[in-house]
Amino acid sequence: MPRAGLAVILGALLFLAACAPAALPERATEPEPSPPRKDQLVLRPASFADLPGWRNDRQGAALQAFLRSCDKLLRRASDASLGGVIPGTVAAWQGACEAAGARDIRDHQAARLFFEDWFQPYAARNNDQDTGLFTGYFEPELRGAEEPNDEYNIALYRKPGDLVTVSLGRFRDAFKGERIAGRVVDGALLPYANRREIDGGALAGQNLELVWVDSAVDAFFLHIQGSGRVRFQDGGARRIAYAATNGQPYLAIGRSLIARGTLTRENVSMQSIRAWLESHPGEAPAVMQENNSFVFFRWLEGAAADLGPEGAQGVALLAGRSLAVDRRFLGLGMPIWLDASAPDIDPARPDRTLRRLMVSQDTGGAIRGPVRGDVFWGTGREAGEVAGRMKHQGRYWLLLPRGLDASSLVN
Repeated sequence: MPRAGLAVILGALLFLAACAPAALPERATEPEPSPPRKDQLVLRPASFADLPGWRNDRQGAALQAFLRSCDKLLRRASDASLGGVIPGTVAAWQGACEAAGARDIRDHQAARLFFEDWFQPYAARNNDQDTGLFTGYFEPELRGAEEPNDEYNIALYRKPGDLVTVSLGRFRDAFKGERIAGRVVDGALLPYANRREIDGGALAGQNLELVWVDSAVDAFFLHIQGSGRVRFQDGGARRIAYAATNGQPYLAIGRSLIARGTLTRENVSMQSIRAWLESHPGEAPAVMQENNSFVFFRWLEGAAADLGPEGAQGVALLAGRSLAVDRRFLGLGMPIWLDASAPDIDPARPDRTLRRLMVSQDTGGAIRGPVRGDVFWGTGREAGEVAGRMKHQGRYWLLLPRGLDASSLVN
């Protein structure tokens, strides 16, 4: 790119950073209110006896998820940062990863002892607040076709060649974790087409259609979840994964429906939003287009496609054990003890306790804050029933390698 073009782009970064969110898939239906103070991760040393229900968990399942993360961590340079604000480098985690490979994931007691031997728990807070919002997400399944017809006429698009994504942290430390996206025109970085413009044909004629599906509502929720599975008429299926977004601001349309008086804050959920969209086909397109953010996809190939959808760490997610977190504060691959509650699959039944060891393996633009998480519940309708109704308060403990100096975050 000409030097003059680069100068114009860099000059635009500070302006765009103030108005564009992270270019990441959005999963939460209704984000939590903005905190009154600047978010700050604060840690307090704890013991495994402090973790509610620790001895009742099946830690072998968490070890399986941790091993998937270790496969990535062991390939990284020892002096690389794990990400977030946790001090230390990948080297601090390599010993635990190497030891984990010798453990049997079917032996839950041995897995529990492994985590107790190699890790130190820390209670996490946002300033002085030890609870936060925990939501859920899942892998939707859509019906698709390779060629369009009267039934399959909604396109899912691959990443356009002219889409430019910029990590602002490379230019200013104050913007670490923030991204913008756009396209370069005459040396200037301009906003990319929004959802309404793309629905209106802004990408037509570029051969960007990856697959065709039969439901605009299903496609919209795939954009929110970030990944899914497409089942074809011949019985075959392929996993589709997040590739990029257009960089436009995300809007939770649940707020729009509340403002219309259609839904209330108490009953808004993925299920209630979907029900309204499907029962109002004339109004639904305009409501969905209020969310300017648009996601582009790619096929997930190889062995990972058989294991599960791919998270931000590049590993297959494990149902009930993978957690999406805010990467401004936490790196990916960290064991996390979660103490929260979750909806029962039967809406008529009360919530159930959710106390288990998870691993940070994913992220999302709506996941904001040091004590904030999005639980991956798996694939299909049953997983969606739980994920769509999960908006619960909870708390967690980070498990950091013994010997890692986290004193800078302890208060």
